[in-house]
Amino acid sequence: MVNYSEIFSEQGMDYQTYRALVDQLLLEGKATGDVTYDLHYTKMNVQRMSRVDKTASLTEELTATIDQLKTSYKFLVITEGWCGDAAQIVPVFNKIATASLGKIDLKFVLRDKNLPLIDAHLTNGGRAIPVLIILNEEADQVLATWAPRPQVLQELLKEWRQETTEMTILAEKLHGWYAKDKTLSTQAELNEVLKGLGN
Repeated sequence: MVNYSEIFSEQGMDYQTYRALVDQLLLEGKATGDVTYDLHYTKMNVQRMSRVDKTASLTEELTATIDQLKTSYKFLVITEGWCGDAAQIVPVFNKIATASLGKIDLKFVLRDKNLPLIDAHLTNGGRAIPVLIILNEEADQVLATWAPRPQVLQELLKEWRQETTEMTILAEKLHGWYAKDKTLSTQAELNEVLKGLGN
């Protein structure tokens, strides 16, 4: 049984702390994971997160939905610094929390330090991240989840994997799609999730 409240309060990092951790580990020649190949991905992801931080703006639709939230929520995000999808998406979670003016309390935890948590939120049997878990204000009830990428990209990835299993080619296609989409598909899906909370 996962104790969401305990994980949120004792292990959860805010966005700035999470970003600082990833940066600090890089300076030490490490990644949030335990394998050295993660370093290359982590370096790229720091650039991606910084770009999304600077360039992405919330849509009018999503902003309106956030403004209409009547109760407070806890957003618990499972992530890792080496994950490409997470790099493209976690800055959007932060923008949503910031725009909520205190209605959304956002915290990040690392997947590989929280295996029982990720194993309670598998995608097609895999430990895909990021995972957004929306909890009530007391953080003792899961209200909704979203993971690990927009549905349209999930479908495209299935098609691409039938053409190649070469990770560098898949990563290039994936990040090319994210660059063209400019977070709009992610925002549209998260808007629907928030609307579904039913305030």
